Amino acid sequence: MSLPRPPRPVKLVMSFLCSREGDFAAAFSEADRQYGPADVVSEPLPFRFTDYYEREMGGDLWRRMVGFEPLISPEQIVSIKLWANGVEARNLNERGGRRVNIDPGFLAGSKFVLVTGKDYSHRLYLGEGIYGEITLKVQQGGFAALPWTYPDYGSQPLLEILDSLRRRYLWQMKQLGEKGKGRKGEEGRTL
Repeated sequence: MSLPRPPRPVKLVMSFLCSREGDFAAAFSEADRQYGPADVVSEPLPFRFTDYYEREMGGDLWRRMVGFEPLISPEQIVSIKLWANGVEARNLNERGGRRVNIDPGFLAGSKFVLVTGKDYSHRLYLGEGIYGEITLKVQQGGFAALPWTYPDYGSQPLLEILDSLRRRYLWQMKQLGEKGKGRKGEEGRTL
């Protein structure tokens, strides 16, 4: 029989998609005040995987990944997504579209989870209109894409950044006295 246990802390990660440095700086500043300090801020990565956001946000989009030093409880991700939606809604462009798209998620030892307001077959309802998906899994010591992983999250630059964030997270957990590995197949978790 499995018994309920409190979850281990996870590392908050946010993706910021935009076309202007000022828009990133404003949204990042709010995130850093609310959830920071940030311990990792990636360089801008060109976003060329889809034109889905162009009509709303314009062209020449790029993405920055940000990891936050304070670890969170996984259930906090719902309120964090609602907070991100509020930041997006307060920062609209002249056409009424978003200036920045903020995708919050979290890293655990064995997975990277993103949250969204959109339901689909591989997503679980978390509450308050928010769904979660395991976007990447850990395989052979690093992150690997799943059939539903967005192409940019499965691309090498992002995988390298997320692997680096995962190493930082495992180090943080070690500092808290948590072990990095458990039973076979449970890399990153101690059971």
